[in-house]
Order: sequence, then structure tokens, then C-alpha cells
Amino acid sequence: MTASVLITGTSSGIGRVTALRLARRPEFTVYATARRPETLTDLADAGARVLPLDVTEETSMARAVAEVEAEHGSVGVLINNAGYGEYGTIEETGLEGVRRQFETNVFGLSRMTQLVLPGMRRANRGRVVNVGSMGGRIVFPAGGYYHASKYAVEALTDALRFEAAPFGVKVSLIEPGLIRTSFGDTAARALTGSAAPTGPYAALNTAAEQQMTQAYDSKILSAPPESVAKVIERAVTAARPKARYVVTPAAKALIHTRRLLGARVFDAYLRMQFKASA
Repeated sequence: MTASVLITGTSSGIGRVTALRLARRPEFTVYATARRPETLTDLADAGARVLPLDVTEETSMARAVAEVEAEHGSVGVLINNAGYGEYGTIEETGLEGVRRQFETNVFGLSRMTQLVLPGMRRANRGRVVNVGSMGGRIVFPAGGYYHASKYAVEALTDALRFEAAPFGVKVSLIEPGLIRTSFGDTAARALTGSAAPTGPYAALNTAAEQQMTQAYDSKILSAPPESVAKVIERAVTAARPKARYVVTPAAKALIHTRRLLGARVFDAYLRMQFKASA
């Protein structure tokens, strides 16, 4: 029997490319999911099973897991990929949007994990791969709430890795840098709409949007989603997967630089980059 792979958020970007990549492997039955499964016809053509799944809705999550378990006994691999960025300053960003982001990035990931773990424990095997971000280890201005959600994924993954190990469940965290998907455009729109153009943080928001646009356009600082899909495949198939996989050379350099410089010097670096008032 092939191993089942359940992936959230496959309508675009990293999730879509990962589903296509894993669907080519004969040892996997890939379940590609999205809120609107009609957007996944190309994944179905590639051999993936298509399921509706909204990680902010309990019935939807439970139904998807139950469907996989009905055929395979348990979910073999859960890839928690669904997520997006709600950008803006801490003062000005509406908390309703922040709550929606946490429902997707943190609570949806947590609930999906809770739903698959009983079956994995019964089978005494399984894998959970959480797609976090380099933003779970470093913070940029006007992104605090997004970074907070990814810091939460870091903590949850570390705890789960220890808790699930005695039951044969392996847990890995993927930490991509800037990936050329629709994420950057969505984040830039959120930033633009988060505050009045003449407000107290107008200059900072403008600088942050410019930095984001330039970074995502850079072939040196960003990478295609295929680079993340390859690493996810490695985490899924390795006999002894790593606890963390940082994706892109730029992300590795930034994480190392932040650790090396410390808070005071890194803040000075950010002031130069974002031209924000001290």
C-alpha cells in the first residue's frame, strides 16, 4: 500500500509545486487540498487526489482527515503548508485581520496536527512537516504579526518533535526565505491597506513596501517555489529527517547575521535599510 500524503494549501505556490513533485513518486498517494478544489484540476490530472479543506473550519478539516484514514488507516505524512502574511505596524494593523492570520498560520496547523496524530500513533509511524519561515527567527519592521505567527510555528514544532517521537512520528520544520509566489504580492497589498498614507508610520510603510518588492524581484535574494518543494521532499523521504531545513542561501545568511550581530546592531542595520526614524 502506498503512503498517504495530505498537503494543505495547494492552490498555488509552494503547496502546488510540492503536490506535483510528490505525486510523481509511486510510493505516495498525494491528497491535494484547497478551500476551492475546482482550482486543483491540474493536480488531479497529475495523479493527486483532490479534497476540499479549509484550515479555519473544523468540519472541513475533520472530514478531509477522515477520508484519508478511511482508505489508508492513517495519514502517513501531513504537510502543513497553508499560510499567508498580514503586514502592517503593530499599532495600526486591525486585529480582526491578525486573528484571521493566526487562525490559518497557527491554529489551523495545530488542529490539523491534532486530527492526524491519533492515527499516526496507532500505526506507530508518520511524519509532520510544518512550513514555517525564516521569519520565525528574524523580524522585519511592519511584519510583526506575521513573524509572531511563524515564531509560534517554531515553538509548536519543537514541542511536537519531542512529544511525538516515542510514537514513531518524525517532525520537521521548513524555513523558506523569500520565495517567488503570490505571497509577496499579497503581503504588499496588506501593507498598503493597513494604514492611512499620511499616518505616523507612512514613511516606514512606504520603505517596507519598497524593500519587499525589490527583495522578491531579486534573483539573488529570492528563489522559485521548486526550491522549497525539493527540501520538503527530502524531509518526507529521509530516513532521519532534520529538525529544521532553512531554504535559500539568503535566508541562511540573514539568520546567521541576526544571531551574530545581536539586537542593537541589527536594529541599526534595519534603520539604514528602512530609513525609519530612531
